[in-house]
Amino acid sequence: MSSTQTAPAAKQALEASLQQGASALGIALDQGQQQQLLAYLDLLAKWNKVYNLTSIREPAQMMTHHLLDSLAVVPAFTEAENVLDVGAGGGLPGMILAIWAGKARPRMRVSMIDTVHKKTAFLTQVKAELGLGNVSVHTARVEQLQVAQKFDVITSRAFAELTDFINWSEHLLTDDGRFIALKGVRPDEEIARLPAGWQVTETRPLAVPGLDAERHLVFIKRK
Repeated sequence: MSSTQTAPAAKQALEASLQQGASALGIALDQGQQQQLLAYLDLLAKWNKVYNLTSIREPAQMMTHHLLDSLAVVPAFTEAENVLDVGAGGGLPGMILAIWAGKARPRMRVSMIDTVHKKTAFLTQVKAELGLGNVSVHTARVEQLQVAQKFDVITSRAFAELTDFINWSEHLLTDDGRFIALKGVRPDEEIARLPAGWQVTETRPLAVPGLDAERHLVFIKRK
């Protein structure tokens, strides 16, 4: 069977996986949001062949391990106004949040920062192709970033130990803002080593449809 014959079936399978996953997570996505998320996944798969943005190669696996994995965190950001995704890589969760927020929370702004230029070039291309006016992309070390308006939520996914995450980016967080770190297993040892003046307010387990692995959100605020 030729690739042109299999492509529509593969696309339909991805669409079904997205719809079923979002439904299981209790997240409403309209047709436009679904198409943007699928377009993002398509761009990630294409760019990954050249730029090695992720070790996962198959779009079906990317759907579960990346897109739905990031979509699962959306309920934690429903009150956020100005979000920074540190070590954004291929845009997870930042780009997923931005696509969701475009319709669901139009006031939300999502900034993404990474030190690797090929990754921020990809993010810039996604922003342009999907017309995401709520996205800003920075190529820099987060500890050197300066912004006119601080962030009420700073997030990261598999970026660094919690202590480093806080120490490198706390200058960018509003006084009453919070960190939301995306982790696999509950990072009890990292939590025990938090810098003075910071506290974990919640650790929230996540169930990602189709993913048989532990996922936790760690919420951290100033004491």
